[in-house]
Amino acid sequence: VHIVIVQLPQIIGEPLVPVSRMTDIQIAQAAKKENIVEIAKRLGLTEDDIEQYGKYKAKINLDVLQKSKRPNGKLILVTAITPTPAGEGKSTVTIGLTQALNKIGKLSAAAIREPSLGPVFGMKGGAAGGGYAQVVPMEDINLHFTGDMHAIGIAHNLISACIDNHINSGNALGIDITKITWKRVVDMNDRALRNVVIGLGGKANGYPRQDSFQITVGSEIMAILCLSNSITELKEKIKNIVIGTSTEGKLIKVGDLHIEGAVAALLKDAIKPNLVQTLENTPVFIHGGPFANIAHGCNSILATKMALKLTDYVVTEAGFAADLGAEKFIDIKCRLGGLKPDCAVIVATVRALEHHGKGDLKAGLENLDKHIDNIKNKYKLPLVVAINKFITDTDEQIAMIEKFCNERGAEVSLCEVWAKGGEGGIDLAEKVLKAIDNNKTEFDYFYDINLTIREKIEKICKEIYGADGVIFAPATKKVFDTIAAEGLEKLPVCMSKTQKSISDNPALLGKPTGFKVTINDLRLAVGAGFVIAMAGDIIDMPGLPKKPSAEVIDIDENGVISGLF
Repeated sequence: VHIVIVQLPQIIGEPLVPVSRMTDIQIAQAAKKENIVEIAKRLGLTEDDIEQYGKYKAKINLDVLQKSKRPNGKLILVTAITPTPAGEGKSTVTIGLTQALNKIGKLSAAAIREPSLGPVFGMKGGAAGGGYAQVVPMEDINLHFTGDMHAIGIAHNLISACIDNHINSGNALGIDITKITWKRVVDMNDRALRNVVIGLGGKANGYPRQDSFQITVGSEIMAILCLSNSITELKEKIKNIVIGTSTEGKLIKVGDLHIEGAVAALLKDAIKPNLVQTLENTPVFIHGGPFANIAHGCNSILATKMALKLTDYVVTEAGFAADLGAEKFIDIKCRLGGLKPDCAVIVATVRALEHHGKGDLKAGLENLDKHIDNIKNKYKLPLVVAINKFITDTDEQIAMIEKFCNERGAEVSLCEVWAKGGEGGIDLAEKVLKAIDNNKTEFDYFYDINLTIREKIEKICKEIYGADGVIFAPATKKVFDTIAAEGLEKLPVCMSKTQKSISDNPALLGKPTGFKVTINDLRLAVGAGFVIAMAGDIIDMPGLPKKPSAEVIDIDENGVISGLF
């Protein structure tokens, strides 16, 4: 649990007063929230443009994109160095930077992902920021919110139910029950569901077969929702989902079951972006949350486009570090959404840099060096390094990071938004604006989409990760053959690897060299519009830790929740 020992900003409408031992949730509960109608008005929206979910949450109607005549704002990507298991504060910096931009008179909004219930009750906690850079209502956002996760889970499991119903009803499509790739989902960390047997108990209960579950955020339905520009496109993408193969080796898709309309109908509200606010009452679009390993780890294209159409500056984030999150943000989300980032912020912490240097901050800076190089020279974006300050950081440590960045021509800012809210991010905001104004480079995607899938994988591994080469396991040969036969070579690649290292080996910290990346498997996410390259053993159904967060979360007789962070 984060403990803040600072002064409480004027978020509750009172002068600055000393506050000690306030947790994130206590800070959020003390905030003076504005009615969501007022937040919408700041964006030029009327009550007819939104659907209210109580006083502080709303969904935005899709026709807003066509109605708004404003030119698009600037898009700022927040990414990070390779994180520790606790994360390095991308969401906190994203929210704090948005608050800071508004403090200096720039109409700005954040566009971030929705939290999954699995991490909330597991080890990592929620994803609504921290300290005085949070999104509220914090409890709602981290729990059921507007029901998007549940709608996605039900839509996914409708496909699962129809697959087994089709098999049990005669299997006219000749589905090979040993080659079904479509799993079931639940939005919870539950390792017992990684491998299950279904259909036991006789013919009335279906056909027995081995199955498995993944967490809802790992569902291709989630990725599709986040990469669709309209309900029509959503339905078409769902139709193209590959659920397995026939006994003759033919790909079987959702469209073959004729249920894409029903699946899309379950998502009619979930596709609409959600609007909430920060502690300082600045607008935040929270929508979608694809797994950052299995999928692309970014919020929805629709939410980002809406934010760009309604504000001058949009601050968004991508899951994990710049090797994973930023690359997929650029080569998948921006490519499929026609988006163009204007600047990148790399979040760094003393804690993570010392981790990568095995206790030596100077040695750990090599990790930051690789991410700076990728942003500047591979993604060709102007950048600012944000040092996310912890109360344990010393002046000497901060000075060492600043000197390192200056020597590499990277602008750097000490970011104190966790303790000071928007006020603690004003220097970062000003340097981001300067970087955007002074930018002379022309943005382009990292790789040419016309490269083969194999060539794209090799380019990412060698140039972004710094690998000497790529080893393709024998299991990938048949998938490569299918990719060629089905005309899928021009799809982007979604890399699935550990977030703990730039390489595919979590034990290789810092800036590893002399390694090769092993691609164990390839998965066809044709509906979402990419091919997943599996490097290492990524589990798409996490488990709870020995002492899960669920043990400290509670609610009193007045409905006040505690222990959530």
